[in-house]
Amino acid sequence: MNPESKDPKNNKNPLDNMPKGNIWTALIITLALVLLISWIYGSISGSQFTETSVSDFLDAMEKGNLAEVEFRYDRIVYLTKQEAAKDPTRQKACYTGLPSGGDTLALSQQLHDMGVHVTREITEDNSVVMMILSYCITFAILFVFMRMLTKRMTGEGMMGGFGKSKAKMYMEKQTGVTFKDVAGQDEAKESLVEIIDFLHNPQKYTDIGAKLPKGALLVGSPGTGKTLLAKAVAGEAGVPFFSISGSDFVEMFVGMGASRVRDLFQQAAKVAPCIIFIDEIDAVGRSRDNRYGNNSEQEQTLNQLLNEIDGFEPSKGIVCLAATNRPEILDKALLRPGRFDRRIIVDRPNLQGRLDTLKVHTRKIKLSEDVDLKKIAQATAGAVGADLANLVNEAALRAVRLGRQTVNQEDLMVSFETVIAGTEKKNTVMTDTEKRLVSYHEVGHALVAALEKHSQPVSKITIVPHTSGALGYTMQMPEEEKFLNTAEELKTELRTLVGGRAAEQVVFGVQTTGASNDLQRATALARNMITQYGMGKKLGLMTTASVEHQYLDGQAYMDCAQSTASVVDQEVKELLEETYAQSVQLLQEHRALLDEIAEFLLVKETITGEELMSFVNAESQKLPEPTETEENE
Repeated sequence: MNPESKDPKNNKNPLDNMPKGNIWTALIITLALVLLISWIYGSISGSQFTETSVSDFLDAMEKGNLAEVEFRYDRIVYLTKQEAAKDPTRQKACYTGLPSGGDTLALSQQLHDMGVHVTREITEDNSVVMMILSYCITFAILFVFMRMLTKRMTGEGMMGGFGKSKAKMYMEKQTGVTFKDVAGQDEAKESLVEIIDFLHNPQKYTDIGAKLPKGALLVGSPGTGKTLLAKAVAGEAGVPFFSISGSDFVEMFVGMGASRVRDLFQQAAKVAPCIIFIDEIDAVGRSRDNRYGNNSEQEQTLNQLLNEIDGFEPSKGIVCLAATNRPEILDKALLRPGRFDRRIIVDRPNLQGRLDTLKVHTRKIKLSEDVDLKKIAQATAGAVGADLANLVNEAALRAVRLGRQTVNQEDLMVSFETVIAGTEKKNTVMTDTEKRLVSYHEVGHALVAALEKHSQPVSKITIVPHTSGALGYTMQMPEEEKFLNTAEELKTELRTLVGGRAAEQVVFGVQTTGASNDLQRATALARNMITQYGMGKKLGLMTTASVEHQYLDGQAYMDCAQSTASVVDQEVKELLEETYAQSVQLLQEHRALLDEIAEFLLVKETITGEELMSFVNAESQKLPEPTETEENE
């Protein structure tokens, strides 16, 4: 190796790495700008004065009619006494050329003797040098500015890089990701295994006459691992992997997105078989109609993408993968057979999937013997892979803060609670009245859940304030994962949600702001029961709402007449009032138990689900056994 190549001082030309065509492009543009600026400056400066002849100047000089004279390197600018008297600002001056011979020193001395104010802008010897120097400085500044501008706009250097693709190619060794690193997505992996097998053995499919789909669309919520799956496909197949985001195709210059699409597929054709992965394809592939809005640049880019996908044969071994969490806004032409016609759902993992994901993320984490990942998986229902990875990392950071070498079960549970409610606010001081209100509020939730048949078990109750704004919370942990809920189970959840407000009413006869989040969740659940689940009394099986963006916020939008929406509101109100009344009645019947647990919580500030159930079981043992008459009734 040449040692001189290591020393940056030995680089003779800093522009050696730039393509020659791009250098000439920058130079031509900069030169044109300099000439344009010079012409504009000359036009502006010349328009300020009135042009006259040399004889007019000399005639005014002989008559003693000159007030001010300025000798410049290429002209004489003068102001007559009449103009000076009319215009105090002295803007209406005249100019003329230099006299024959160019000797202005004698003329300047003669004017000075006549009492005329004479100034000289620059000496004649240095005028040409200064003019050339000013042009050079202007040229250098503009060239540097153009260089920086094109770098920021293209990332390629000069103008010639506008149409270049920003795709990054990953080989198997660079990604370092295989299907062993992806857990909880068994169905998605099974769909992608066929693509990997095709890239390894294309002849097996062509012999029978089969054609593999040119494209596959990965659809799922954010954080479910769509990009990770695409990288795992590249790692398993061992072929070049082109990765680019849909937003990289969108440029401020018309035609640049289409040019980048062409360049991307040209690069892929040279190294086929390979995989092209377009992340967030909805940025460039949204529907071409007026509903979602579009522009001509986006349409041109999408048309070029469609043409490129149609242009290559599957036998070449080019497979297009794309990811999105908004499939409903994609253009229909993009999803037709022969393009991205295979849709692979990357859903939120189930209990086993979360357990496998936790095992993947804890492979490099030192765990203590008391760690039970299954309990963590049960507690994190609805979490995606990114959430679980963050939970494990937070647990490891907590262990380091506490000076331990391993992560224990408490670290994982505290990290999970931190994600839900934030960290504890140790400096928050509440009054005794507020603490009692919060204690009864949280015990109201927990006691309703403990006394109901179809509720999830309570695992923890605390009245310690947290950074999320909660002054306390009640945590429920399901014993098993459920995918269906009955109407009675949902009503039980409603009674649990309004149990905090019910406890405030039963004990103190007041209503506080602490139930705001509970009421929002209860209202949303009741509305879903009426509008989506067909559990209403008045509307029956009729659904009045449709869900859009189910892989994002999953918010439902009313799809009914205004009069029907009014009926929905009335039914939601009646359902909430019904469940609230039931919670109030339940807590009144067990008022002594409510007081006992609330006082215990005031002392300990945090109690477990086992401690809660010990109070509930103790009360059930105190109740008298039903008599024979009561049993017959």
